Amino acid sequence: MTVASQVKQALATLKGVQGTLRIYATQSRDKETTAVFNEAVETTEEIVKDLEDRVKTLEFKEPQYKGK
Repeated sequence: MTVASQVKQALATLKGVQGTLRIYATQSRDKETTAVFNEAVETTEEIVKDLEDRVKTLEFKEPQYKGK
């Protein structure tokens, strides 16, 4: 497995986790718990952006990985 495919796999997994956190945030009845889940969503959003930038860099430097 190439580095590019590992980064893309990590990105897809993280987006799945982020979706789950959003569901938990909306289903939670406790304000404090909702705030914690929302903070986790924000944190994962930053990581998602970083990984998306990394994928773009990998695809630019190694065009053979583009779109795989």
